[in-house]
Amino acid sequence: MNKQILILLIAFISVTGLAQTSRATHFNLEKKVAIQGYDPVAYFTQKKAVKGKATFASTNEGVTYYFSSQANKEAFVKNPSSYEPQYGGWCAFAMGDYGEKVEINPETFKVLDGKLYLFYNAYFNNTLKSWNKDEVNLKKKADANWKKISGQ
Repeated sequence: MNKQILILLIAFISVTGLAQTSRATHFNLEKKVAIQGYDPVAYFTQKKAVKGKATFASTNEGVTYYFSSQANKEAFVKNPSSYEPQYGGWCAFAMGDYGEKVEINPETFKVLDGKLYLFYNAYFNNTLKSWNKDEVNLKKKADANWKKISGQ
């Protein structure tokens, strides 16, 4: 009986570990850190992009985030899905317009319906402006494209 429980436990840990690894492979990570080290909670509480610190790090299902304060880290740990960026931290416009993973500028963002969306903004191309012109349609397409890409 104990041997069966041990085998089930090992199988569960293996599957859980694989799920975390595969989830992280779809996220926009730089040196294994999401949002280029910016604090995901600050977008909601301070309404601006704030650089996090490695001393306030937390990992959720294989994805590591940095926070600007212990309070922000604790808020995230209590409810990570409330703060994680949509589409694995890739550009929301690109995900909606052509279903591709495109880098972002962490300082170009939008909080919509309690969710964080990040955008590419470089070389005179601020994709947040394009997103705002057709947000409803692009969001539907981005949601569908992300499901295909991530399996989530």
